Amino acid sequence: MLTNKTILITGGTGSFGNTFVPMTLERFNPKKIIIFSRDEMKQWDMAKKYGGDPHLRFFIGDVRDKDRLYRALDGVDYVVHAAATKIVPTAEYNPFECVKTNINGAMNLIDACIDKGVKGVVALSTDKASSPINLYGATKLASDKMFVAGNSYSGEHGTRFSVVRYGNVMGSRGSVIPFFMSIKDKGVLPITDERMTRFMISLEEGVELVWHAFADMEGKPEVIDGDTLSIGGVVFDLFGIDAPEAGQTCTKDGQSYDCGFQATNALAFLSAFQWVKCRDQGQGADGVPQMACLLGGRYDLGERLIRQGWALADPEQAVPAYERAEAAARAEGAGLWAGTFDAPWDWRAGRR
Repeated sequence: MLTNKTILITGGTGSFGNTFVPMTLERFNPKKIIIFSRDEMKQWDMAKKYGGDPHLRFFIGDVRDKDRLYRALDGVDYVVHAAATKIVPTAEYNPFECVKTNINGAMNLIDACIDKGVKGVVALSTDKASSPINLYGATKLASDKMFVAGNSYSGEHGTRFSVVRYGNVMGSRGSVIPFFMSIKDKGVLPITDERMTRFMISLEEGVELVWHAFADMEGKPEVIDGDTLSIGGVVFDLFGIDAPEAGQTCTKDGQSYDCGFQATNALAFLSAFQWVKCRDQGQGADGVPQMACLLGGRYDLGERLIRQGWALADPEQAVPAYERAEAAARAEGAGLWAGTFDAPWDWRAGRR
């Protein structure tokens, strides 16, 4: 999903950004990661850690400044929104400063991402946004609702917005654990309430949750061909299946027909009336992203297409459910199996 893509992270010099950047560089080899933040000293310190890595760019800016966001988002594919005013007492004593960053800044980012054609945005939230009792939690709840509504607001632009809501991020700046460690020698830890439960997540788990949010795509798909879809501008192949190519012909009852066209129509009909939820499965040998997709969040789209006889189980992936569906389609003479055809991989090889 993020391989060879340009990613911008707001508030990128914070605890999350300092964990997200090395993990993402190692896992995905992105084209570029842009660190967008307003603290030049933190950017300077972070830049020194990476010794001029060509994949990193540092961009001074503030989410309150809409014009600066527009400039920073040129050519960006994905955004992680980590910028926030998050210290609870600070927010209480400086309420409108918190509102300007957490609410106004979120709206600026939503507008800029839609107008600049960003494919996907994941915003970081907090457990304090659940039934909030302080200003920080209230502003993040408002921000969360704005990002969710952004999926309707974006209309045909195709930008997809998601929110991940963490518990207490262990070891992050401003979290309770560094505070507890700083007073451990006193032998007493101040607890809000002895009945209180704290939900903990590590920084590494937080990064993985953001990856998961990017990988899980949901929306109305555009059909490219018999096994290729596009959601929110992201083009991908269906994992584990192979359908006839555009222009490929097959034979039925002694007559030749365009089975590539028929396979495309079958996929279009299956996905026409339901939202499709897809999960990243890495890249194929051709470098195209592959995803496993569910119709309406329940039915495997690839399995349905194979069962109707308009696609084959990819022998390189060897998905057992797909192999069973193919055997059933063959036995019934469904779709392609009603006549004769070349397997898509053999047809492609013959055209080379």
